[in-house]
Amino acid sequence: MTEKYDGTPEWSDELLARRRKRAAVMGWVLAGFVVLFFLVTVVKLGSNIVQRPL
Repeated sequence: MTEKYDGTPEWSDELLARRRKRAAVMGWVLAGFVVLFFLVTVVKLGSNIVQRPL
């Protein structure tokens, strides 16, 4: 019952693959939010972006 735990987990190949896949999905989600914010900004500015004073 009193097993010594050194705090370092053992990463199996399956866990590393799942971690990589989760990181890739989060990367795609973040990239999607960046594109979404860019498109919303362009739509809100609309044609006013061409008529702005320089």
